[in-house]
Amino acid sequence: MPTPLCLLGGAGVEDRAAHGHDRDRFVEIGSLSKVFTGTVLAQLAKEGVVGLDTPLEDCLEEVPAGTGITLRHLAEHTSGLPRLPPGPAGPPDDPYATFTEQALRASLRELDRVATGPLGKEEYSNLGYAVLGHALTTVTERSYQQLVDDHVLLPLGLGAGAVTAMPPQEGRLVPRGLFGRPRPLWTLTGPILPAGGLWSTCRTLSYIVVGLLVERRLGSPARSWQRSAPITWHNGATRGSSVVAAAHDDGRWIVLHRLGAADRTDRLAREALLAAPAPHGGT
Repeated sequence: MPTPLCLLGGAGVEDRAAHGHDRDRFVEIGSLSKVFTGTVLAQLAKEGVVGLDTPLEDCLEEVPAGTGITLRHLAEHTSGLPRLPPGPAGPPDDPYATFTEQALRASLRELDRVATGPLGKEEYSNLGYAVLGHALTTVTERSYQQLVDDHVLLPLGLGAGAVTAMPPQEGRLVPRGLFGRPRPLWTLTGPILPAGGLWSTCRTLSYIVVGLLVERRLGSPARSWQRSAPITWHNGATRGSSVVAAAHDDGRWIVLHRLGAADRTDRLAREALLAAPAPHGGT
């Protein structure tokens, strides 16, 4: 199995230590994409473009009245929407291939029936983040990439497209199967993009973790982040690729990316983060 890439540091990215594959090649970040969607929401709410408690039906005309779902519910996984989109799933090697723009809009028109749980009960939902991303792009009339660029990347001093759904072909770090044969990628550039379709380099992720979780340059971490005190974190996984980004309350942080099965990535990241020396003087 390929050696994981681990970037681990204190309050500054220059404190990092790294080993494994190239930190400057693009990797799939899966559900870590939700952090970008949630941060866009937080910044738009700060600017007064939307409110966290704006009803979803005020953003999307297809949504029937009276669902009670707000943008906050979507961001916090408390909307009652199921984990996966309804309807026929794609093939095992491309599970989101059938979740098209038309399928999303059909789900929105029946959102009161699509919901499987009560409002306020936490249930992790990729569908919910697809809907949230669609709501934000609709309200602002901007593409999802433009929102990520303008409300996350540029404010952190990173270039537009540093995190993207369309990395340069030569920059991809493609998961590989037996005998070096490339494994097909999932289709994540459609409506599921805000839930799990972004690519980044691990170096870029390091600057993002420090900016959002350690220095908190955009304010309190968005509601997309998971919290297991004293660690704030999020993970992501696609076919053959997994990543964890996390920060300890004392300023330690980690970005861990692995190729292969994702079942050990969270544990390895937590163990490495807790084993790292705390920054001198804290943060």
